[in-house]
Amino acid sequence: MTRSDNIFQSLKGRLVVSCQAEPPSPFDSPERVADFARCAVMGGAAGIRTCGIEKARAVLSAVDLPVIALTKSSFPDGTVCITGTIDDVDALVSLGVHVVAVDGTLRFREGALTGPEYIARIRKRHPDQLLMADISTLEEAVLCRAAGADCVSTTLAGYTPETLSEASEGPSLELLRECVRTLDCPVFAEGRYNTPAEAAGAVRNGAYAVVVGSAITRPQVVTSWFVKALEQ
Repeated sequence: MTRSDNIFQSLKGRLVVSCQAEPPSPFDSPERVADFARCAVMGGAAGIRTCGIEKARAVLSAVDLPVIALTKSSFPDGTVCITGTIDDVDALVSLGVHVVAVDGTLRFREGALTGPEYIARIRKRHPDQLLMADISTLEEAVLCRAAGADCVSTTLAGYTPETLSEASEGPSLELLRECVRTLDCPVFAEGRYNTPAEAAGAVRNGAYAVVVGSAITRPQVVTSWFVKALEQ
């Protein structure tokens, strides 16, 4: 069994906790994000997803689980871009993260490269590094897999200009099902899985594993859900 087989097998059917924090959160430091990761381990998480070079370094030191790492920037329209530069990829690889997550959408970055073209370039540069393609459509998923992605995640469904209408509809289960039916690689469910029931539903619909972030590691977001419910 290869290293990649071992990593993916350890995640199969299980929970990956996305431990992230950005300003103005008081948890926005490598040490506190690492504490989130430690809590996730205590609760039984099988893996950690985190954002930022120094935060990934801290998480790797804090826990003995597979770490999916990324950086964030923005496209010109203000929407999020996941690990949008080769320099960031190189930095994450040099840390020894288990999986690097990259933006697999068809938007342009790094000198007019689409996500699949970008993944193909990374694959040539780092042939042994596990790559996760964060996608928003089935077309992107298929093209990223063909370009060399080892797995895909539905992370960006609802967060690109073409899919913004999905953001208020809960998890993108139809996209998950389409990807599972079409691809020959692990498909991770991520994006608006805010309850244990929704996470379990993702696995019933074929998700290889489920990534949950806001509902676990963003207390200000969870607080706002309760506040809005009471106001209504």
